[in-house]
Amino acid sequence: MRVGVIGCGYWGPNLIRNLLENRKCTGVTVCDPDPASLARARHRFPTVECVGSVDELLRDDDVEAVLIATPVTTHFALARACLRAGRHTFVEKPLTATSAEAEELIRIADRSGVTLMVGHTFEYSPPVVKIREIIESGSLGEIFYISAIRVNLGIHQRDVSVVWDLAPHDLSMLFYWLGEVPTAVTMTDGAFVQPLISDVAFINLQFDSGKIANIQASWLSPSKLRQTTIVGSHKMLIYDDTNAMERVKVFDRGVEFKDPQTFNEFTLTYRTGDIVSPHVSAAEPLGIEMDHFLECARTRVTPRTDGESGLRVVRVLEAIERSGRNGNRLERIDWGRAGTGFVPQDDRGDRRRPAGLPALVNNGAMVASRGTDS
Repeated sequence: MRVGVIGCGYWGPNLIRNLLENRKCTGVTVCDPDPASLARARHRFPTVECVGSVDELLRDDDVEAVLIATPVTTHFALARACLRAGRHTFVEKPLTATSAEAEELIRIADRSGVTLMVGHTFEYSPPVVKIREIIESGSLGEIFYISAIRVNLGIHQRDVSVVWDLAPHDLSMLFYWLGEVPTAVTMTDGAFVQPLISDVAFINLQFDSGKIANIQASWLSPSKLRQTTIVGSHKMLIYDDTNAMERVKVFDRGVEFKDPQTFNEFTLTYRTGDIVSPHVSAAEPLGIEMDHFLECARTRVTPRTDGESGLRVVRVLEAIERSGRNGNRLERIDWGRAGTGFVPQDDRGDRRRPAGLPALVNNGAMVASRGTDS
């Protein structure tokens, strides 16, 4: 099918490149209101067609699917227009600026009978998929806690905080790995460079199962770190996305407790065993994600990261933001009849999701080129 890409700022060219390399895509039409951005796209990708407005893009009946890589405040209005026009729609993370907007997009996609997918790219990353396999195998034992660090010097955004820019990556991975969503969150943040736009955030999440998680997100760090630690009752795991050779390491380490048999008996035993780095594919996650979107659009199979996946992340982001506004207060999340557990999409993208969340309605905005972290 022919695919349209709205927004060719920082991230859009990466989408265009992967689409042009995919045999399921017969051609790409790029849409951006900025003539300079279109000129750069045309110079880098000579075979693409270029248009300056969304209306012009949607008037082309050959364009069957659209990818949106613009500021989050524009996602709702653009996606709504594409879905209403009967186009399969992919939206970069986060899906929308509010959960009300996400609910509305899900309803429109269902009514229109088209695919809605959100760009939670890390759920298509081979190391992340491998980690889910390891967790599901039970080799780590019961998961106690997860700690994630995602920091760098920049890229500072002008329209969203570091929470909305970086945290969706780790939130989507947590939900994919654990198969559950948090019931309470807290957040401590700081806006040190731009007034009222947080560039550092420390996020804590609590789950009904007893698991806890922490996410540190920052645009204000001397070095780039992308590291997650998962601690289980049997083994521990470190995922380092900046380590090209050994992105996943499993540590046979832990603490064993036994009931004391005599007074003052030491009841803890520390275990140190092998360190194993399993093989993971070097395939580009974005290429896998683009192929999955095109296949789901062609077959109408529900994407692994469907609209409800995007909704879950947005609802948690809203709760995190409320906690920061309310002096780091604990914010509880009521998931209603959907419950706090869900079965994530399997690798085929089959529909396995909870019941819908309460429906609300809101409005959207306009279009511009987007710069975002990957």
